[in-house]
Amino acid sequence: MKRNKFIYSVIILGFGLMTFTSCNDFLDVMPDNRTIIDTEDNVRSLLVSAYLDHDYNLFTELLSDNVDEYQNTYTERFIDEIYQWKDPRESNNESPESFWESAYQVITTANNALDGIEKMGGATTTILRECKGEALLARAYAHFMLVNIFSLNYNSATAGKDLGIPLMYDTHAEIGVVPSRGTVADVYASVDKDIQEGLPLIGDSHLSISKYHFNTKAAYAFAARFYLYYEKWEKAIEYANKCLGENPKSLLRDWANSATLASTFDVRSQHYVSSELNCNLLLATGYSNAGVAFGPYFTWKKYTHGPYISDHETGGATHPWGGSTMLYEAPHSYPGTGYSFVIFWRVPYMFEYTDAVAGIGYRRSIFPLFTTDECLLNRAEAYTMTKQYDKAATDLTLWMQNFTRSRTTLTPASITSFYNAIAYSYQETGDSLASTVKKHLHPAFSIDKEGSTQEAMLQCVLDFRRMETLHWGLRWFDIKRYGIEYPRRTISTSGSPDKQTDFLSKDDPRRAVQLPSKVLDAGVTANPRN
Repeated sequence: MKRNKFIYSVIILGFGLMTFTSCNDFLDVMPDNRTIIDTEDNVRSLLVSAYLDHDYNLFTELLSDNVDEYQNTYTERFIDEIYQWKDPRESNNESPESFWESAYQVITTANNALDGIEKMGGATTTILRECKGEALLARAYAHFMLVNIFSLNYNSATAGKDLGIPLMYDTHAEIGVVPSRGTVADVYASVDKDIQEGLPLIGDSHLSISKYHFNTKAAYAFAARFYLYYEKWEKAIEYANKCLGENPKSLLRDWANSATLASTFDVRSQHYVSSELNCNLLLATGYSNAGVAFGPYFTWKKYTHGPYISDHETGGATHPWGGSTMLYEAPHSYPGTGYSFVIFWRVPYMFEYTDAVAGIGYRRSIFPLFTTDECLLNRAEAYTMTKQYDKAATDLTLWMQNFTRSRTTLTPASITSFYNAIAYSYQETGDSLASTVKKHLHPAFSIDKEGSTQEAMLQCVLDFRRMETLHWGLRWFDIKRYGIEYPRRTISTSGSPDKQTDFLSKDDPRRAVQLPSKVLDAGVTANPRN
């Protein structure tokens, strides 16, 4: 049922749920099983479903340089495929296929809400106006995430020819028509249009639990990230300013307070995703094993964030604030027989019982899709790209002094000095396995040469954002945007890099995750491979 519904909703871009027996059956009949949307309450109720229930963070984290391979058997075929950058053939709740289906279901729901609003005469009331804004933002976000996962990153020079993803706007799509993928430029232009139409409409008065919907601040944070990826730096700054306001410090995660909580995984991880925190702007729940994969369990720990990465690149490495003793929330190390991993307590493990007596049900988790802390670092990057270095340093200082106990004030000169003193990772690219907090940057957009103030400050932004978003899966998008190259390496029993098994170059087509096999079977153009 799941895969057939997926084919139907994505390939013919329609609505409804039905069962098919072959890849061609869906071309024969188009059922009309839509919910009738004819009241404000119906629209509000429908938009509860306009959010992902299968997220990307586990598989994009495994694609990134935040994991190494360890010598144990705590894996399965799907995890092997993702880590090895193979076109996935296996599917489960964590898979690109599940995300693809979930994202298009979000788009379908948003389209249905928009269609209902128009049939009621348009956004003529406050509630309908805000619901229309929410639907537009939800649709924009789903298209945005799809294109950033299943296509190459936006590149102003090539976006007009790079394969995009099918755009879904028509609620009455023609039966049997296999959609064109268009281009990355097409998708970004469409997302831009939805954002610009939706932002003036967005509001919070119709929301009962605002942190699970596109509220005003979440919408601005999304716009800031979108325009950052779109290489429109001034717009990214504009919307980050609207999100953060005049006193961003009051909106950041209170790491000092978090450090006073009971030192257990459940307490700290559940607090991290609390809807009561000002920093959490938009949260999503999902069917997910992320809570065990990024939790204190050995499940799926063949590929993990281990002691070597932590000591040389992330939590245990030396940063502008010093070492791990300066962190309010130090990484937690779990050495064991055949495995060794280091995690931050950020991704809660929850269980939804379908039969409490039998003890069966679904693993679930909660993910922060947007936070003020990430938005602050996005603004710092945009300031750096526009060479407003003092403003960027101010944002970086604010983030650092909030995340750590350090009271050092960063300046463009001190940042440049710190990062220029560090060797680049993989100095003999493709051969050396030793890594540091600094990696060669190869973005498609223009930046100043290595060793410059701009390059050093970008290193700082990427370093801080990697720490901020560890276990979220967002590192993968920085890797794509900045053309960061890195090897796949095994870690020896002594804890050091042992051998290289693969290498991801800046032009590697595997940076675009392959479309699900069922979509390809239906005739949609595949991502190219070497």
